[in-house]
Amino acid sequence: MRYLWGLVVFSVLPGPLLGIHKPILPRPQQIEYRSGRLSLRGLSIGFGSTASAEDEFAAKELSSALSLEAGTTIPVVATHPATPCITLVRTGAVDALPGGDDQPGPRSREAYEIRIGAQGAEIRAQSSAGLYYGVQTLHQLVEGDPGNRFLPEVSIRDWPAMAYRGFMMDMSHGPLPTEAEVKRQIDFLARWKANQYYFYSEASVELAGYDLVNPQGRFAQEQVRRLITYARERHMDVVPMTELYGHMHDLFRIERYADLSLLPHGDEIDPLNEQTQALLADWTKQLAALFPSPWFYIGFDEPWSLEKARSLLGDGADPLKLYTGQMKRTADLLQKLGKRPMFAPDLSGSELLLRYPDLISELPKNAIAVPWHFERLQDYSAYVAPLAKEHIPVVVGPGIWCWNEIAPSYSLTFWNIDGFLRAGHKYGALGLMNMGWTDAGQVLYRTTLPGMAYGAVAAWQSPSVDQSRFFSDYASLMYPPNAASEVASGLEKLDAAEGLIMKIFGGQDTIYRFWEDPLTPDRLQQSEANRDAFHQERLLAEDAEERFRRALSVTNDTYSLPSLLVAARMLDYAGMKYLYAIEIGGFFKTLGRHPSRSDVLLYLFRESSVADHGRIEDLMDAITALREDYRSAWRQEYTDHRLGTELGRWDTEYEFWRRFQARLWEAVNNFKDGDTLPTLEDLRPRLPMAGSPP
Repeated sequence: MRYLWGLVVFSVLPGPLLGIHKPILPRPQQIEYRSGRLSLRGLSIGFGSTASAEDEFAAKELSSALSLEAGTTIPVVATHPATPCITLVRTGAVDALPGGDDQPGPRSREAYEIRIGAQGAEIRAQSSAGLYYGVQTLHQLVEGDPGNRFLPEVSIRDWPAMAYRGFMMDMSHGPLPTEAEVKRQIDFLARWKANQYYFYSEASVELAGYDLVNPQGRFAQEQVRRLITYARERHMDVVPMTELYGHMHDLFRIERYADLSLLPHGDEIDPLNEQTQALLADWTKQLAALFPSPWFYIGFDEPWSLEKARSLLGDGADPLKLYTGQMKRTADLLQKLGKRPMFAPDLSGSELLLRYPDLISELPKNAIAVPWHFERLQDYSAYVAPLAKEHIPVVVGPGIWCWNEIAPSYSLTFWNIDGFLRAGHKYGALGLMNMGWTDAGQVLYRTTLPGMAYGAVAAWQSPSVDQSRFFSDYASLMYPPNAASEVASGLEKLDAAEGLIMKIFGGQDTIYRFWEDPLTPDRLQQSEANRDAFHQERLLAEDAEERFRRALSVTNDTYSLPSLLVAARMLDYAGMKYLYAIEIGGFFKTLGRHPSRSDVLLYLFRESSVADHGRIEDLMDAITALREDYRSAWRQEYTDHRLGTELGRWDTEYEFWRRFQARLWEAVNNFKDGDTLPTLEDLRPRLPMAGSPP
């Protein structure tokens, strides 16, 4: 294979030429295909340099992946064989994880080169991380029919456009993922070349001396250590994320610690309380010792109560000085502990820094800012430029739009990631943290896998990801050919259905509409105006469900498809619920106040509430079946922490329709010709259904 090195002239092929081969995600920076091919049959994997444990791990992963493709074993061999071989060559130190101040580009420690010819292949990189990323790309290159799988003749040079490419998993606002699920997420992210896993914990990690803090909703320290080791094998740094100003209610709700907050049992610290300071220092030291990462996130966004500090702590308490002083104190402690602090500048949320822009100059210069904003904007520069002006390093923080929704909005997610990346590149951001929040507590996070992949892919490659092709490219790499097109189309339909129901309700927070009473006068009026849209939304959701079912039948995929199937069915239920409400409301209008008994029996019993095939029975059947599948999907991802709370919403939804059915039966049974019919408003149940937060 040595002859290849001097012969290749690299070029970036235009899209149409790349299109004759399988897509690669992330798209390599430079790639040139030729006409030859290397059969997988008879191939082996070896080393052209002294192999470290990390190199051997990469070789074993490649062996496993290619053996599955070939239908025969592709062995890892100790000595270079005479038969065709894929050779892994590391030219520098192991250098497995991102350091505190990495750089992107062709000379990055993560850069790699691939050469494939008819006689063999070579992956060459400076570090073990580069070799690992080369392995991920080479696996994607496999083409051909079953029984005749091969690698195309190709030359690739690739490197990251951003040095830090992370995903943040929220372990605190909603469900608690199992240890096994976090490992699955790490595996999934690694294949798309992410190199950071941000472990967001308000009180979700066991700390010595705090036995009462969240005992049912936290990871043991030994679990965290295992996850750190697991991630390191996949060249991913696990970065601790905690909150050391606000978002500390899990601590302050315990009576022992209630008075350490600004408001008893509140959310934010009392920065003048010495006991508070001692506790924060202790938490910081324990977490810094547990997580070997060079970075450490401290929060500090959304200080909602901050401006009440003067009235609560006395006239001498300047809220803004308390805030910046506390941040500097925390950053200085972390620097002494050998960590580079990260914080969330409050440009969104309570928008403290937008209202007091002079505060930005007071922020610590030894810390990395993570600006975030999730709404759809044409330009996100306003959230990055003020920090760049003060020479504060930045990691941009878009989010996977799912936390208050029935299903993820992939369109909003992709827009947010692309927009923040443009602003980040413009102002020299260090990297990207793709945020995975679970605020409503109900999201099945496996539905967000496309958004997780998109963030990692977009942060690595230089050209923007082609959104119009992403589902197709992603599915072709995730699923076998007989399922990929079904999944890609299903994702498009799911996204369109979620987008349409968001439009119907005038914005986000569709999960709250899922639980809402659809029979109130105001909601009926709005729903009636959107009858056709609900019809289209249901058709989209049913199309998505059908395609996911087809894919599931041929893949037996138990990881990604069941949760997507539940999401599609939930969207279908939402549309059915509101359409049925419109129709039942229409029956009352048709009947008027003095209908005949026969008409009441037709519309309110046989059409609405009959125990077999009536509208209300449909809704009860659907919600109970969905409840069980939702619970099953939950338990595939999460512990039982908060499961009871979420299932209570499903039970309330069922009880609403059961009571409505019983009230209609009573009204129908008691109605006689000449009677005055109760109104829908008289008969609808008054259960406390979930409304939207302000």
